[in-house]
Amino acid sequence: MQILKVDPRALKENPDRTRLTRSTPQADALLLATIKAVGIVQPPVIAPESGGGNGYIIDSGHRRVKQAIKAGLEEIEVLVVDAANDNGAMRSMVENIAREPLNPVDQWRAIERLVALGWTEEAIAVALALPVRQISKLRLLANVLPAMLDQMAKGDMPNEQQLRTIAAASLEEQREVWKAHKPKKGDPQASWWSIANGLTKKRMYARDASFGDDLARAYGIEWTEDLFAPADEDSRYTTQVEAFLGAQQEWMTNHLPKKGIITEANSWGQPELPKKAERIHGKPGKGDCTALYLDREGKVQSVHYRIPVEKKPKGTATSGADEVGTLAKPRPEVMRKGIEMIGDLRTDALHEALSRAPIEDDTLMALLVLALAGRNVSIQSGASDDIYGYARMERHVVSLVDEEG
Repeated sequence: MQILKVDPRALKENPDRTRLTRSTPQADALLLATIKAVGIVQPPVIAPESGGGNGYIIDSGHRRVKQAIKAGLEEIEVLVVDAANDNGAMRSMVENIAREPLNPVDQWRAIERLVALGWTEEAIAVALALPVRQISKLRLLANVLPAMLDQMAKGDMPNEQQLRTIAAASLEEQREVWKAHKPKKGDPQASWWSIANGLTKKRMYARDASFGDDLARAYGIEWTEDLFAPADEDSRYTTQVEAFLGAQQEWMTNHLPKKGIITEANSWGQPELPKKAERIHGKPGKGDCTALYLDREGKVQSVHYRIPVEKKPKGTATSGADEVGTLAKPRPEVMRKGIEMIGDLRTDALHEALSRAPIEDDTLMALLVLALAGRNVSIQSGASDDIYGYARMERHVVSLVDEEG
């Protein structure tokens, strides 16, 4: 057995190799990236060609040789072994079956070793053809209880969200939860959902806070950055729920509008309004009230409502003070005489506008045609000396239309 440097293009594929299934493009890309970054770590195994040939065939490492050629390597180190009677079939099978992929815990330890040697997460990600997010995820294992790491090393891994929850808790908290939820004897898997649920803390996000930095400091709120959140949003959060809600309450008190109240949300998340109050879903009126409350996420929400006026018996004296939420007395409907007066005012205004800013005759005629064609339009002037209501209109029409029409 010896180590040689050979041109990878001169090596021949083994027709009896065990692994004939094509590897995935992602796996090939990963291997190519690692070869470009650090070279071939484990030399391929080759053997002299049987039958009197002077070449070499590949016993194991076909993918390494192929990706080395793609990487443009002129020479690679190989391990030369004696030719086997079975053309290396048994060695190829043992090499593929006995190989065990690196478990996530060992991957994390290897990454931490590289970081200690000066490698950055970005450089490690490029060398391994992995997203930086994956490297950061594995580094969360540094905050995990050793007993949990032993379970994860067996291949029993929580999902990313569960791992983030576990890593965010203290080791003492993890120890207590692991003691209650660790797998029983004979059970190969842990209930990571139960473990993460036992360590879950309510998060209150800065983007949902109405208060500013002054109240945050007054209540001792400390923000923590969520490193796995999208980069284009404020991902700061705190687990100090009581302090967050207290700051929100004080902000509502300081910014309570006129005719406003602070209320609470019921079990369905809806605000508790005063008795007999009618919630307004559209634009509030001048006499309507506002209620501020905190929803289930701790956000400040506002709703508008009104309280109908209670009818009082005739002769009952009123204090004259406006009550919060009362409605103004509705106006009576306009009678026919009032409609005629409004019509006269509109007509006079139209005449005044036309005298100050004349418009083209064609445009005016078109407007008259449209007006007279409308079924809900009347040309009656309402003048008392005009029984049929046409006299004033006829005077203006005559000024526009000559004898020939």
